Amino acid sequence: MPVKEAFDRWAPIYDRARRQLVPCFDDFYATVLQLLPYPAEASFRVLDLGAGTGLLSWFIAQAFPHARFTLVDVAAEMLERARERFASAPARCELQVGDYADGLPPGPFDTVVSALSIHHLMHDQKAQLFRAVYATLVPGGLFVNADQVLGATPTIERRYHETWLHQVRERGVGEDDLVAALDRMREDRTAPLQAQLQWLVAAGFEDVDCAYQNFRFAVYSGRKPLR
Repeated sequence: MPVKEAFDRWAPIYDRARRQLVPCFDDFYATVLQLLPYPAEASFRVLDLGAGTGLLSWFIAQAFPHARFTLVDVAAEMLERARERFASAPARCELQVGDYADGLPPGPFDTVVSALSIHHLMHDQKAQLFRAVYATLVPGGLFVNADQVLGATPTIERRYHETWLHQVRERGVGEDDLVAALDRMREDRTAPLQAQLQWLVAAGFEDVDCAYQNFRFAVYSGRKPLR
């Protein structure tokens, strides 16, 4: 099933399922907020790639009430959930239906973020996207990606998968939701963390670092130089 169709169909239960299927949910998303180098009263522009229901942007919006957001996703039904989420502050949020791999909205942006989306791209598309993100950021701007990564060896990848299965079952995920998640994961194109950090460096980013990792879930970032 194409990614767009899968996520359109999954939109009504997406937020509930994400909390169940990301065992480290709280730390995973909190790390993104901790990486944003702004005082709470700052006004800045955020581009959210593969924004889905707007979950990550909403977390950022609660922490930074003057931030403004552009949310891009290929699934229109997902963005309808984001529209509902931002209904109390519609002026802060612009929604764009489209495939960010085909090009980014006009910038510049102070921060580009993404959560659990970029792993759907082929590896050459990931590297190309990182270059596009670099180009749309202001000097000193930050890119933060919270995503799934591939184990560096088959043994490590097997450990990631088996640990994830154990954790989500412990959290009470239903078998129907688990089967659906495993089916969607057939479309995943995860890449090793180290390779992705290297692609950021090759794109021109500095201060490239992984701030958080819990088995296959990682949060990494890079900053565009001021010069």
